[in-house]
Amino acid sequence: MSMLTPPGMGGKYKITGGKYPRMRRNRGRRRLALAVVASVAVLGLLGWGTLQLIDVFTGGAEAGAADSAAGCKASPSPSASATQPVKALTRPGQITVNVLNATPRSGLAKATADELKKRGFKIGEVGNATKEYDKKVKGPGLLLGAKTAAETALPVLATQLAGAELKTDARTKPAEVDLVLGTGFKKLAKKEDADKALTTLAKPAPAPSPTKKGC
Repeated sequence: MSMLTPPGMGGKYKITGGKYPRMRRNRGRRRLALAVVASVAVLGLLGWGTLQLIDVFTGGAEAGAADSAAGCKASPSPSASATQPVKALTRPGQITVNVLNATPRSGLAKATADELKKRGFKIGEVGNATKEYDKKVKGPGLLLGAKTAAETALPVLATQLAGAELKTDARTKPAEVDLVLGTGFKKLAKKEDADKALTTLAKPAPAPSPTKKGC
């Protein structure tokens, strides 16, 4: 009996040839599972897309506009200390000016004092500068006053002489100041220019508020 003959067949049935019957996998179940997964994925994408559209046409747009408005809010204005009027601005008629000549030119102090008097200033001492400053002031002039005059009388007098140096000393009278004429002195500022400078000193133009780019 051949070994390929099933037992009990008595040799009547034989399996011949090179092919054998094989078991096939159930492909129907696999296709069904794939179809279910694909359906779930499609439904998920559709739901997400719907939520995005709702967000755009309702709250999302409003939130974007709010964020944009918040980002375009004007920044706080910088300190306007540079444009603030001088503290307790002193009028020219309240200031006594001692005009001192530190140059080799004679008569310069008197001529300058006369012009300042025409512009409303009170005139005190008129003469030559002390040894401390005589021929030692290189610029147009030096303005001397008390520490309390640094933001009152001295800036007002400075409007009359462009480029003058301001300096404080130990004196106690804030309304009495010295104008020491230096070797670079030519003449006082034009009255029109001095008047404009006084107006700006009293009421400076406010600095423009910065705007944010892209707003």
